[in-house]
This record gives sequence, structure tokens and C-alpha cells, in this order.
Amino acid sequence: MSRAWFCRQRGRLAFCVFAAASFGLAFATECSLVALPDALSSVTRIAERARIVDRSGNTVSFSYQNRWNSDEQVALHEMPQPLRDAFVLAEDRRFFAHRGVDWRARLSAFAQNLKARRVVRGGSTISEQVVRILHPRPRTFWSRWVEGFEAVQLERRFAKAEILEFYLNQVPYANQRRGVAQASRFYFDRDLATLNLREMLALAVLVRSPSRLDLRRNPQGVARASADLVVQMQTHGMLSPQDVVHFAEQTIELREPDLEVAAPHFVMFVRAHLPSEIAHRSPLRTTLDGALQSTIQKLLDEKVRALAPQQVSRAAALVLDHRTNEVLAWVNAGEFSPEREGSMIDAVVTPRQPGSTLKPFLYALAMEAHNFTAATLLDDSPLVLPVGQGLHSFRNYSRVYRGPIRLREALGNSLNVPAVRTNMTLAPGEFHAFLKKLGFASLARPASTYGEGLALGNGEVTLHELVSAYAVLARGGVATPLHWWTEQNGIASDTKTRRILSDEVTSIVADILADPEARALEFGRGGVLEFPVETAVKTGTSDDYRDAWALGFSDRYTVGVWMGNFDRSPMRGVS
Repeated sequence: MSRAWFCRQRGRLAFCVFAAASFGLAFATECSLVALPDALSSVTRIAERARIVDRSGNTVSFSYQNRWNSDEQVALHEMPQPLRDAFVLAEDRRFFAHRGVDWRARLSAFAQNLKARRVVRGGSTISEQVVRILHPRPRTFWSRWVEGFEAVQLERRFAKAEILEFYLNQVPYANQRRGVAQASRFYFDRDLATLNLREMLALAVLVRSPSRLDLRRNPQGVARASADLVVQMQTHGMLSPQDVVHFAEQTIELREPDLEVAAPHFVMFVRAHLPSEIAHRSPLRTTLDGALQSTIQKLLDEKVRALAPQQVSRAAALVLDHRTNEVLAWVNAGEFSPEREGSMIDAVVTPRQPGSTLKPFLYALAMEAHNFTAATLLDDSPLVLPVGQGLHSFRNYSRVYRGPIRLREALGNSLNVPAVRTNMTLAPGEFHAFLKKLGFASLARPASTYGEGLALGNGEVTLHELVSAYAVLARGGVATPLHWWTEQNGIASDTKTRRILSDEVTSIVADILADPEARALEFGRGGVLEFPVETAVKTGTSDDYRDAWALGFSDRYTVGVWMGNFDRSPMRGVS
């Protein structure tokens, strides 16, 4: 065999190895490629945790635990031109010239990294960074290889403007913010259109190293990088000399972002009860009235502070528009924060003893099912009944007995003994069953557990249940589910209705609760329960002043308020 034959065989072998390696590389690359979406906007529509807004679109809750910025996106043409120019120059100055991969930038980055013996520059194009956002991978040489091919595919499918808009709306920042709009809110609490040149350039600089460059912890580093960038922009004709002068005169005004409307407990309730069809739609528009929420929050906070010497630490209020069944305000007052143990308990849905607030339903049932009227005479005399192993003496709040008294005055003055005697005339468990029908699911124990004391509120119910039940009285006896979100989210709320009481009975009960004369025996005249607009009002106090309640409704609104302490310690005479 000649030397030439061996050379030919070795050449063939080398070719086969090269061909096999090339095929293997091509096959591995093909297998590693991930399909691109049909539209870049389609991948950002679903949020793991939606932004919740009030009925006017003001933010109530915002989560940054999402992979995408789903609802703080800005169209490219609405972004300031200097901001767009700064990003292109800082991240990919030949963005409008290359087709996905900038080989000159890659080679330059390779040389700089080799010289520094560490990674000092990446050389990725904006298109490659978009691929990295779409398809996160470990930062390896192989990932860079695959991203280059996907970047080419990306530019074949989408226009440069679409790619740049997606990038500017999804580029990662510190504290889990994504996109320039979220970053602008986080650092400046302002919209992009209000930023000055120095603030815009800071946003462009921060994406280079969100952990190292931080406006709050390292403002000097950001300032130096921004100064270098403004010089480059002037060199490339993106800024005039006058712009540079303005840049030198400008300062950065950092602000802590605040929610437009604070309603953390309402947000927790809504997230727990959203139907799956709209749970991830963002923004999610609720029925909450942000202005009303803020007003009631301020009023209730002030009242809790004023009553602190009387051992009051917590309060809650719930407001409904019972014509539309919409929740307008959901307020918790007192010192609470996500970090404070037990402080995020929602008093609106926490069962407490309702005191006398159940009496209107007792008398409504007596009138509806047992021919009682507002003029029916009830016995208000000393009453002792066996309870457990002993006897219990029932007394009125004032400890005064008034003998035979009409139902109207018994309810208006919230007398205890006539209420217990009325409950005794009903069938065993009848009042308990009626309350369950009204929606008091918290009264889950057998009726015998509560006994006659249920008329005085010895069970535990929630403010949410009480307000819902009083709304039945306000609507003329019709029960319907409360609404927390609007139909603008694409799914209608439950509108099923049930008639529980007649319009005649509820009119009588409402008239009694709105009549100052009907409660004059116990409450006197001219007190806080008299309003300029006709309003039905009922108060309640549990044993030892552990809970204080006030429920009321007008022709349109139903309101409930609770005060007390989460540790169930008594207040000092607060009723």
C-alpha cells in the first residue's frame, strides 16, 4: 500500500468525522431550539397573580411574583425617544442593522473578556436578550449558541419595532420589576412621560447589572455610567449640546411607590374567591370604590386611636350598594402589617358574637310566620331559664323591666327579655334554621347548642354575613349574592335571587329601626343614631363588651361596623 493511499484514507476519515460532528451539532441544535410564539403579545396576557384595581381603575393590589409584566406595558411610540435611543445605544447599537446576531460585538466581547480573564461584557443583541426572556436557560456557551439561532428566527418572524417594544416592556430589573414602566414606578413613582433625561438614562444603565447598579444603594455608579452614555448619545447625534447641558443640570428624584388604594384584606378575600375563568386576568377590575375606601379607612383609624384608652385595638367596616349588590368598601383598622403576627386577620370575615344585631331577624320571622305585628304585646318581666347545669337570669341592658310592651318598642329599644320570650314561642330550632337561610353559615353547630340565647347573639357570625343579611331587609326581603368584581372582566357575577321575607314585613322592621321614637325609652333622643336621611339602624354588644356592632341601611347603602380586640379581651364600656 502506497503512502498516497493512506493519505486518501485519512482524509476520508477526517471528512467522515467532520461530517458526523457537523450532523451531530446540527441535530443537537435543532433539538434545543424552542418554538417561538405566534405573537409576542400573546405570552404576556396571562398573569400568575393579577393586578387588582378598583371600579375606577386605581391599583388596589399589585404582585411582582409574575414571570411577565402583563399590565404595565407601554406602546413603543408612547415611550420617550431619548429612552429608546439610550437603550439601543447601550445594549445593541447595531440593532437596526444586524439580523439577530451581531458577530462584531461578539468578537469584541470575546477579546475583552480574554484580556480581562473574566466576563466583563456579554455582546448579546436585544434580539438575543428577548430570546433569553422568552426561553430562560442556564448561562452556558451552549445556551449562547442556541440563542443565536433563535434570535435569527425571531427577526425573521417579527419586525424590529415589535422586538424592541417587547424588550422594553419585559427587560428584568431589581426587586422583580419587569419593563421600563414598572422600573419607573419603582424608582420614581411616576410615568415614563414625566421622566427627565437623567432619569431615563438611569433606567437604561440599570439593566446592565440590576444587582450591582442600584439607584438607592449605589447612585454614584449609576451617575458615572449615565454620564458616559450621554456623551456617546451626543457623539451619535442622538442628543444636542443643549440636551447635554440640561442633563448636567438635572437631578434624580427617588420616591417610594405607594398603592393608589389600600385594601389588603379585600384583596386576600377576592383572590381566594375568584372563579378560575378570570383568576389570571390582569388587571382585574373590582367593585371597590377607592375614594370611599380611603375615607372610611381614615375615619375608622382615627376612631380606633381615639378609643385606645378604652381598650379598643381593632375595627372593621363593610359598605354595600344593595341596589347593585356591590361591595364598595372593605376596611380593617388598627395596627397591622404583613410582618406582624396575627395582624392580617380579616375582621370582616372573622366570626364574633353579634349581640343584639340578630333581633330584627327574630321579629321579622315572628311577623312572617306567626302573625305577630308591630303592635303585638310582649312580656318584659324577670325571666330565669335553666342553662346547662344551672339557671340564667335574663336582663335588659338598662336592667329595667317595662312590663307589657309592644313589639315596636321591644325591637326599637333592643330589650332582651321580650326577644328571648319571642324565641320561646317559635318551634325548636326555627330561628336557627331561618338565620341559616339568611346566609349565616358561621352558625354551624346544632340549634340546641345555642338554645334561647341565640336571640341575644350567643352564637358567632361575621360582619360579612350580618351586612349581607341586613341588605336583605333593605331590599324588601330579597337575598342575592354580593358582587366583588365587575362585568368588565368578561364574566358576570352571580345574580340569583331568593325571596326570604315579604316586602310588608321588611318595611315594618325597617320603619321601626329608622324611628327615633321607637328607641327613645333606652336610647333617648338626639343621639348618634339619628341621621338627616331616613336610616334604619341597629346596634349590638356582646358579653363583657368584647364586641361592639352597628348596622344600618338607607334606600341605597347598607353599612356594618365592628369594634373589639382579636385576643377577645373586653373593651372598657364601649357599646
